[in-house]
Amino acid sequence: MGKWNGIPVYPQGYDGYSQDIVGSHWQHFAAQSDDPAVMVTLFDVWTLKAPVFGQIPRIVSWVPVDHMNVPPAVLSWVQRENVTPVAMSEHGQQAMERAGVESVFIPHALEKHWKPAEFDDPWPGRFVVTIPNANKGVLPSRKAWGENLLAFAMFAQNHPEALLYLHTEARPQHGIDLIALVKACGIPPEQVVFADQYDHRMGVPDEVMAQIYTRSDVLLSASAGEGFGLPVLEAQACGTRVVVSDFSAQPELVGDGFKVEVQPQWNPTQGAWFCTPIVASIVEGLEWAHAQGGGHSDQAVEFAQQFAADRVFADRWVPLLETLT
Repeated sequence: MGKWNGIPVYPQGYDGYSQDIVGSHWQHFAAQSDDPAVMVTLFDVWTLKAPVFGQIPRIVSWVPVDHMNVPPAVLSWVQRENVTPVAMSEHGQQAMERAGVESVFIPHALEKHWKPAEFDDPWPGRFVVTIPNANKGVLPSRKAWGENLLAFAMFAQNHPEALLYLHTEARPQHGIDLIALVKACGIPPEQVVFADQYDHRMGVPDEVMAQIYTRSDVLLSASAGEGFGLPVLEAQACGTRVVVSDFSAQPELVGDGFKVEVQPQWNPTQGAWFCTPIVASIVEGLEWAHAQGGGHSDQAVEFAQQFAADRVFADRWVPLLETLT
C-alpha cells in the first residue's frame, strides 16, 4: 500500500490483471466514506472477469477500442447495466454506437511538461526516427514491429544519415527479439540505437522523454490498432511530426503527419479486425517526413494544445463527474 499526492495506491495481486484482489481493494476503499463510491477503470475491459464487478453499483469504464469494431468481450462489458462507457477516442465512440451502445467521449490529455524542450544533441547531423512503443506480445504483434523496422531499413538505404531510435525493450521475456529483427531487416548497426535498457526499466522521466521527442525528426508508430496512442500526441506537443496507421484512433490524432495505408488483419484472440500497415506506405511516410526537413513543427504543437489536461478536464470530465454526485 502506498500513496501518490495523498491518493491511496493499492498493490497488485498475484493474478496478471489483479482479479484475485480487486474485490477486497474495492471493499477497503468504499469503507473509507459514507458517500457512494464509484469504480473507474482505465484498462482493457476484456480482462475484467472477476465476479465482484457484477456487485459494484456503478462502474465508469474509460474504454480503449483498438479494433475496427468493438470486440465481443469488450462489447459484453460495456453492455452491462452497471457500466457507464467512456470512449477515449472518437473512433471508439463511433464503434460502440454502431453496436447500439451509448458512450461519453473523453480523450486522453497532456500535462504541461509536454512541450518543446532544450537538449544537448546526442546525434548531430542525423535524421532521427523514433519508435517509443511497448514490446510485449508476439502474435499478433499489435505494434507491427516487423513492418515498421523493414520500412525503416528500406528508407535508410537511400538516407545514410537516418538513425532509428528504439525506445523500448530489446529482448523482453514476453515480446519480440528486436535485435534479431533489426538484423533480419538488414539495418546496419550504425543506423540503430536502443534506449539504455536499465534506464528504460527504471523509468525515464517525462522531462527527459520530452527532450527525446523534441530531438526526433519524426515519430513512427504505424501499428495494427490503437485505443488512443498517447505518444503520438506527446511527440506533436514537443513539435515532432508523426507517421501512423490510417486506422482505429490514430488518424484523429494527426495534426502534422502522414497516415499510412493499411489492409485488414484478423485477430483471432479478440475475434475482431486489426490492420496491417503497408510497408511501402510506411516508407512513403518516412520520405514525406524527410522532405519536410525534420526539426520543429509549429503545426504539430498547435494541434496538440487542444488536448491540454486542464481543458479536457473542464470540458469533458467535469460534466460527467457532476452526473455521479
